[in-house]
Amino acid sequence: MRIELRHLRLLCAIADAGSLSQAAATAGFSQPALTAQLHRIEAALNGQVFHRGRRGVTPTEFGLFVLSRARSVLVTLDDLTAVNAEAHNASLIRIGGYTTPVLTGLVQRLYEHQDIEISVHAEYSPRLLLDLLKSRRLDLVATVDYPLYRTPAVPDVTARFIATEPIFVIMPSDHRLADRREISLADLADEDWLVSPPDGAGWPEVFYSACLDAGFAPRIRHMMSERDAIRSLVAKGRVIAPCQATMPSGPGCVVRPLEGSPLRIRHVLAWHDKGPASDQAGLLTDLAMAAHRQASAASPAFAAWLAGPAAGNLRGCPPDSQ
Repeated sequence: MRIELRHLRLLCAIADAGSLSQAAATAGFSQPALTAQLHRIEAALNGQVFHRGRRGVTPTEFGLFVLSRARSVLVTLDDLTAVNAEAHNASLIRIGGYTTPVLTGLVQRLYEHQDIEISVHAEYSPRLLLDLLKSRRLDLVATVDYPLYRTPAVPDVTARFIATEPIFVIMPSDHRLADRREISLADLADEDWLVSPPDGAGWPEVFYSACLDAGFAPRIRHMMSERDAIRSLVAKGRVIAPCQATMPSGPGCVVRPLEGSPLRIRHVLAWHDKGPASDQAGLLTDLAMAAHRQASAASPAFAAWLAGPAAGNLRGCPPDSQ
């Protein structure tokens, strides 16, 4: 027998019910028929999923493994097949985002508005976020783009510029250049680098281009996106990494600006014009901008950079040219 989706749903129903008799009644089986079906499923999986006892059934260790995978498959399938435009709660704003202080700060601020109900869905790829917005699986996204890699126009979707920030570098606190206020990218030509994976929207292409403009090809040793893991590896003195200017430094690390700001990232808020976020567009934009301002002020390296002369060029550019 091959395992099918209906078998996974049956296993989850048994686990939720806690007994074969109750699961059988819910699923419309007789208890003997359900028991026989469970035996066939366990035989196909080559392992026992449930312990049977007088008080019902409980998952075995193997069963916990199977059930966790089964629930993941079913949630993913439901997400793919749901008719979101018609079926979701009209008062709910489904927010997606690339994990930045704009997304987290926006969500925190929205929790203070009792009349706005939200759900949050984080994705790494800005292009995927726009696709989910276009297909109305999301109502609002907080995403990013880069110079020469602008957020593409999407029918029935409005995109609003939130802020531009330079990309800095994070390095070990005992690095030979760590005491400088700004660091030339060319001075980092001989370093081992850690970069975050391709996001399909221009990263790390913009990083490679900036390095080539500075006269070298970067030596990439690691690729990861999780902030704590990046800080840990940098703190050990193994690598340096490009990072958002708002990134906290952490023990053993320092965040430093790059001379001339050769790398920039833009924060963009986008919403579907026919969704519930459209009615709150002004408020959402204001909250996103406030979130970025707060994150900027809370970052010592970025706050110092913003107070200096280097920030003048950034402030002088219109949103579409930054």
